[in-house]
Amino acid sequence: MKKRIITIERQFGSGGSAIGKLVADKLGINYYNRSILEMASKKCGVDPEHLESAEENVPTSFLYSLMISASPASSMQDSLPLSDKVFLIESDIIRELAEREHSFVLVGRCGSYVLEEQGCFSVYIYGNMETRLNRAVNEYGIESRKAETFIKKADKRRETFYNVNTGRMWQDKDEYSLCLNSSSLGDELCAELIVQAFNKYNEAQS
Repeated sequence: MKKRIITIERQFGSGGSAIGKLVADKLGINYYNRSILEMASKKCGVDPEHLESAEENVPTSFLYSLMISASPASSMQDSLPLSDKVFLIESDIIRELAEREHSFVLVGRCGSYVLEEQGCFSVYIYGNMETRLNRAVNEYGIESRKAETFIKKADKRRETFYNVNTGRMWQDKDEYSLCLNSSSLGDELCAELIVQAFNKYNEAQS
């Protein structure tokens, strides 16, 4: 049986995390975001803050990561820099969750790529700079004079992490089942549209 999993990639400040939580609440299923990082921290014995910093560094090689992930030799994986290793550790955790749970919402961490074989419903959330700036300043507490630079750097880190680890393009709309502009629709409507589309998608797959 195919899993009923929703994965969400999102621009910084687009509300993807908040929308993901709303979707999980509406469907009565688990929600995973930063908790994946915390699980990875426990698994590798590295502080979450240090692991999060490694997450933001550019991994060295997509092909090398594929080779290592396919290898049973843990010593080879151990030799990787933390920036490469964190993706592999988090991917293992995500797959383990998918084995245990029939349905959940996962935000970020290349979820649509990692869980592609499980038949996940992939979503991309984006928005215009004005509303993203407003959220960054008023909800995340980022200084207004630094907010635009912060957003652009955060987007670039997410894009690089996704592109290098998957060999795909983060902002390519063809990679996703559904793409939504949260600036136009708002968080609540985005969540409702995802739920409706997800349910129709699963009906069609039955």
